[in-house]
Amino acid sequence: MTTAVQTPAFAEGIQYFGELLPGFDTYGKTPVIAAGQTCIADSSNPAAAFQTLLYADALRYLTLQVCASKASGHPGGFASQAEVYASLVMLGHKNILTEVGHHAPGFYSAMFLDRSLEAMGIDTVQQLRDKFREKDGLIGHLSGFIPGILAPAGPLGQGQHFAMAAAKLHRDKLFPFTVGDGGLGEPYIISAMQHFHTAFPTVTNFLPVLVWNGYSQEHHSMVSTKTNQEMLSYWQGNGFEEVIMVNAKDFDDKNQSGEYVDSTLFSLEKRLAFTQAILAGVDKAAKSAMSGKLTVFIIKQLKGAGVHATGSKSHNLYAHHTLDNADIVTGLKNRALHLQAWELVRTNCERAGGGSSSKVATTESVFPVPSIGTLPLEEYAIGEAKVSTTAMGRLVGYVGQQDKNFLVTNADGNEASGIANINQALKIIHPTTDDLYFQAPTGQVYEPLSEDACAGLAAGLALMGARTLWCSYESFAINGLPIWQTVTQAMAELRRPTPSTITLYTAGALEQGRNGWTHQRPEIEAYFASMMRNGNVFPVFPPDANSIQVCYDWALTTQNKGVVITASKSPLPIRTTFAQTRQGLEDGAVVLQETPGDKQVVFAVIGDMTLAPVFEAAAFLKTEGIGSKIVSIINPRRLYRPSDVAWDTCSEPDGAFLSDAKFAEIFGGSALIGVTGGAPAMLEPVMLRSNSPRDTFAWKRGETTATAGQLMAFNGITAEAICKRGLELIK
Repeated sequence: MTTAVQTPAFAEGIQYFGELLPGFDTYGKTPVIAAGQTCIADSSNPAAAFQTLLYADALRYLTLQVCASKASGHPGGFASQAEVYASLVMLGHKNILTEVGHHAPGFYSAMFLDRSLEAMGIDTVQQLRDKFREKDGLIGHLSGFIPGILAPAGPLGQGQHFAMAAAKLHRDKLFPFTVGDGGLGEPYIISAMQHFHTAFPTVTNFLPVLVWNGYSQEHHSMVSTKTNQEMLSYWQGNGFEEVIMVNAKDFDDKNQSGEYVDSTLFSLEKRLAFTQAILAGVDKAAKSAMSGKLTVFIIKQLKGAGVHATGSKSHNLYAHHTLDNADIVTGLKNRALHLQAWELVRTNCERAGGGSSSKVATTESVFPVPSIGTLPLEEYAIGEAKVSTTAMGRLVGYVGQQDKNFLVTNADGNEASGIANINQALKIIHPTTDDLYFQAPTGQVYEPLSEDACAGLAAGLALMGARTLWCSYESFAINGLPIWQTVTQAMAELRRPTPSTITLYTAGALEQGRNGWTHQRPEIEAYFASMMRNGNVFPVFPPDANSIQVCYDWALTTQNKGVVITASKSPLPIRTTFAQTRQGLEDGAVVLQETPGDKQVVFAVIGDMTLAPVFEAAAFLKTEGIGSKIVSIINPRRLYRPSDVAWDTCSEPDGAFLSDAKFAEIFGGSALIGVTGGAPAMLEPVMLRSNSPRDTFAWKRGETTATAGQLMAFNGITAEAICKRGLELIK
């Protein structure tokens, strides 16, 4: 082992340097990716395998040293597939994603080697170490804030959505994504790819890379007992035409025990043979995926191969795993490269794919969306009964006709939500053409029976730069919210503008009386109430069919936000003009009715059906000589104080909040009663700022009833109860 005396600037911070590998003079003198080229010319070239092996070891070394510099992080999973990642890059593919957030230090190492991280001031290994797992640096799990990283990764089972979304928008590029065999247990990964492939059979330019290393986070993975044939059959049985597996055990010349072995312990000859097989297999898989075949590549290699430990013990570092720890030191010295090897690897990485990932990745530029012109809004007369969702559905159909990349997703079916007109205009994507059900292979309505798949593809496409709409029943949307939350959080820190991810939640609890509590889960609104403080999440509650049109029109103009539109599918009276909703979106709320009186009860109402008992209560108060004011809260995020919300930390920041004077003008009175058919947390902005005696009427729990009125009564939301409490508050 030698210590470098002089090193180029980028290598500052590399703790150990090794000797040149035998054969370097033959296979390492000249970068195998020639100047002006974007990939290796021949995957069967021995020099290509040699230099790919050097790259894989460079990735392992940096991953381990970066993690150990903070005695924190996850080196094991990425290490077990380093040859695959290296092969993809050497073959010119740099749009690489993952569903494994624990692969972050490996991805950061790759971004360092191709100089992407220079865009955030990381020029040396020492800076790479310093910035790892630090604020404004390289966060513990992947984020699109990092130059060259295409999408976030944290909760398992999400990466395939981003890869499929990117593949749909960029048909000329390959989007590989790594899947851990621990994460393979998530129920959505395979089913999501199956439905996507049925809907879009020609979009196969995404490539799952299964990292089959035998272990998950803290124990053996649940698929560790499968035989090789069982694993192959599993993927084939799920529709994959090309299943390519490379098993490290087939190359083992050290008689390692068990089904999972560490290739870094092989002789150099066998290491090169294994790397050559990986390189050839990845090349074949990439070409297969790009040629129209649903393809998966599987690497079978022991978790932790080439780092400080193996199995689940390699998954993450603990406090004692510092750079002085014996296991860490040994791992680093075993992977140490000669300075010439580092320079060779760096040159190949810079050239691969045509430049640094921070410049060539598809997400490093704004995806162009066509102009949709002016939406054909139709303003209904006050007092008419109209279905809000249907009014919005007409506009959605128009958007899709102007923008062919636009996609609508719905697990329960648009027709059940009063938006059959979307299906009529855009058609459900299905291989069977059937005019009765408005389905066709070239449709724009994606309907898998999975909220995760619906939210995943819609939010993923928005993150990648396209317009989408995710429609769901309010009661079931919770099953898709984890990835929607991931995307909105990512949008808050993106370094480029992208269309907001927009949702429409219908069939609320009050409309689902006869279905009982299984369909009555408005507690989801508490989720969004919490997310409002993030700064880029905007739940909006249009009170009628006029209002929903304006709300959707506004949502389409926003960027890097999550806009949640909640509305009923029942015919309800028109209570607002377009102008009133535009004002309500700006101010957060709009006054629908004001009745004078010596004392005045102010009703702050969220929702549309909940307005009925409030208008009834106001009429009764009038007979008692009590004034009232009915305020429809349309955009509650505007009602917070600026200091309540992290708006100024967001990309594309929105710092518009209702002033204190305007708040007093709208909500000031003798007493304030907040009314919502959902979670009372959504009323927090009003309750925080009001100085009046106040109370709330809100959802408690579900029950089977015949009407919305009965369900509201079960939850205590009646005109009589509201009146009684209003009178008590003004005494």
